[in-house]
Amino acid sequence: MSRYSRHIVLSEIGQKGQDKLSTAKVLVVGAGGLGCPALQYLVAAGIGTVGIIDFDVVEESNLQRQILFGTSSLGINKAIAAKSRLEDLNPTINIIAYPHKLISKNAHVLFENYDIIVDGTDDFETRYLINDVSIITNKPVVYGAIYKFEGQVSVFNYKGGPSYRCLFPKPPKEGSVARCSEIGVLGVLPGIIGCMQANEVFKIVLDFEDVLTGKLLNYNAKTAQSSIISFSKLAVELEKTLSPKEDFKEKDEKSSETQVRIISASEAFQLDNPQFIDVREYGEYPQLNLTNYVHIPLDKIEHQIKQIHSEKVNILFCQTGTRSIAAVQILQGLGYTNCYTLEGGVFAIIAQLKIKM
Repeated sequence: MSRYSRHIVLSEIGQKGQDKLSTAKVLVVGAGGLGCPALQYLVAAGIGTVGIIDFDVVEESNLQRQILFGTSSLGINKAIAAKSRLEDLNPTINIIAYPHKLISKNAHVLFENYDIIVDGTDDFETRYLINDVSIITNKPVVYGAIYKFEGQVSVFNYKGGPSYRCLFPKPPKEGSVARCSEIGVLGVLPGIIGCMQANEVFKIVLDFEDVLTGKLLNYNAKTAQSSIISFSKLAVELEKTLSPKEDFKEKDEKSSETQVRIISASEAFQLDNPQFIDVREYGEYPQLNLTNYVHIPLDKIEHQIKQIHSEKVNILFCQTGTRSIAAVQILQGLGYTNCYTLEGGVFAIIAQLKIKM
């Protein structure tokens, strides 16, 4: 009564509503920027069973926004570190850590044991997996996404409503969308969006109206403006027919790199007159002033192909290397055979040339 008194005195919740929260089971996929604030409020509110699945470990760069962790968490699996912190916040509920990667084989089993799935992931492969398995297991998904200063929230597959594929039928071309590690993100933004996700969970559990089903909420942290886009349910085709006995062929994270030649910054600057091609978006920091330098964002490579010299050795780079790999593959498909992705991205150039930032 004391712990949840502020809920119980709310006439819209009361003891009956708090009892619903205490019997609810919520699985949070990803204990990162979105998962941390969502988990914090789900646990504080007394959600009876909270599952956390994440195979990643805490790194120093996470601490700018992943507020469940501190320096003592560095190197520890995120699901385990989050569980430790959250058990101190609320020892009266059941918190389960799954220090694994979500794949089809375990997704079916996990989803069956929970009422609601919270998508706190940052890669499209997992998002589509969550969507497809949630349809099969008939579980609502509370979705969140962030990009620089902007965030999105929606609820998919709620009472048979529209799914993620109704809004985004097909994944974007691999490497065409930059992750936070490449493009950056305002530290407070995932906190705002993650809290919105937790709020949608509460609305679902408490049977409130106006759940964000068939609606995509967009929020801009720079302007503090928000908007809602409505979308309808479509006849969508899942990636493949899934059953608990089947499994997606786990993607080899290095497979896209096996056909792409990688070069270090020291090797690149020893070449005779190479061309450096920056495939980041315009305005990304830090900016460079190099000899034989051309700036062509990844999504414009095919349209500005004349700027790329076929007779030169082309060194493609981005923030960390993900987009430059995709760019090299595009050029290879267009017949270019002398292209490399720069290991370490733009910061490798800065280190090699001893550029002060």
